[in-house]
Amino acid sequence: MIVTVTLNPAVDKTCVVDRVITGDVNRIREAESVAGGKGVNVAKVLRQFHLQVACLGFLGGYSGRMIEDTMTKLGAECHFTRTKGDTRTNTNLLGTDGYVTELLEPGPEISEKELANFRKEFTYACEQCELMVFSGSIPKGVPKDIYAQLIAECRQLGIKTLLDTSGEPLKEAILAKPTIIKPNKKELEYLVGKKLPSREAIIEEAKRLVKEGIDKVVVSLGEEGLLYVDESRVLYEPAKKVKAVNTVGCGDSVVASFCMSEISGEEPELAMKKAVALSAANATTKGSAEIPLSTYLDLL
Repeated sequence: MIVTVTLNPAVDKTCVVDRVITGDVNRIREAESVAGGKGVNVAKVLRQFHLQVACLGFLGGYSGRMIEDTMTKLGAECHFTRTKGDTRTNTNLLGTDGYVTELLEPGPEISEKELANFRKEFTYACEQCELMVFSGSIPKGVPKDIYAQLIAECRQLGIKTLLDTSGEPLKEAILAKPTIIKPNKKELEYLVGKKLPSREAIIEEAKRLVKEGIDKVVVSLGEEGLLYVDESRVLYEPAKKVKAVNTVGCGDSVVASFCMSEISGEEPELAMKKAVALSAANATTKGSAEIPLSTYLDLL
């Protein structure tokens, strides 16, 4: 069982516009809403490859029910915690000029009771979990070190963990030594507190994190590809050249791919090739975390 934890999920609304003009009327040519949030996207990809997945996190209101219905139909186990506040909606504006603009809502404030209910679901999920994935931002009312707390609990139980977050939650969570982390370049720069102007500088900081107890560091370089560092090797895999339609969910596709590789014990060289191909395949569709299998296999 792979368990995804999405503390601040969202309905992802994708709107196609000619281009975004600030301070003026922007007419939407077409729109579509799908279940989203980083951990939810990871679970969506994993279910497309028929892995056993359970989803944890907070859901509320109509948008929350929509996300749970979607995941249930995909065959994921849903153990979400209900909240009084409504689950947020994130809006992605796809310009025909190629630019993507994201409008991200903050999400509901979580009460102490709701947080306590989530911790019960988390403890239950740990009993049947091989790999725990922590993805995305933290909503109001949840302590900034929540990922650190949960990762520490997993370590005590021998459960592997994969972390994909940013800002202060990332800084806090690193102290608990997750098995794998997947920052992008900006997130890594925030974590280490300085600019990383070259690939060599990025590798140096990734190596330092490995020495401090992180098993594997995967750094997303966007259009340049992926870097991988563990205690014995440094790998680089260039990005696949595709016509990108929507890049939302590409990072989540990388996380899902590494989940599958970790579960199956694949060598890092193959894991990197699969992750880059899966991320590129995701970018070719309007939907987020919707992988066209034939495209993925061709790229791989």
